Amino acid sequence: MKTAIKQVFAVVLGACALALTSGAGALEVGDKAPDFALQASDGNTYSLSDFVGKQPVILAFFPAAFTGGCTIQCKAIRDSSDEIKSFDVAYFMASVDSVEKNTDFAEEYELDFPVLADPDKTMTADYGVLGASGYANRWTYYIDAQGIVVQIDKSTNPSSAGTDLANSMAELGFPRRNQTASR
Repeated sequence: MKTAIKQVFAVVLGACALALTSGAGALEVGDKAPDFALQASDGNTYSLSDFVGKQPVILAFFPAAFTGGCTIQCKAIRDSSDEIKSFDVAYFMASVDSVEKNTDFAEEYELDFPVLADPDKTMTADYGVLGASGYANRWTYYIDAQGIVVQIDKSTNPSSAGTDLANSMAELGFPRRNQTASR
């Protein structure tokens, strides 16, 4: 009897672990993106609702500041800044780190975009990116001006994250800054 209970427990535990690591509850393309209000490395608080009806939003999640892959990813986005900023979008990196840690990280690597802090893990859970380890998965969400998720990149490559982000925005037809000025 004890062996059967252990086997059932192992199966249930395995299913729960699989659900956590596979992004169960994660948003899908076509879903309305959950609103958030988070402090950022630039001292401001941002909400998705600030941008709905105005411009698309990019949320690039990363596990933790000052780690190898995350540093490479953030620097790659910084290095593609001119191309990214040619689009009329609001873009953010986001982690479960504290505001202070993200601010230090942004300053040390001269990041020219806000890094959102979600230390209570509410937003990462709402977006389904919270991994079993307690850190965000390295996923990027593309949200249109109406607040709808139009693409999710679950295989973000840290070293090409900046060019990949710009290419995805172009493929999605996100407006360029000079296009919005002529409207």
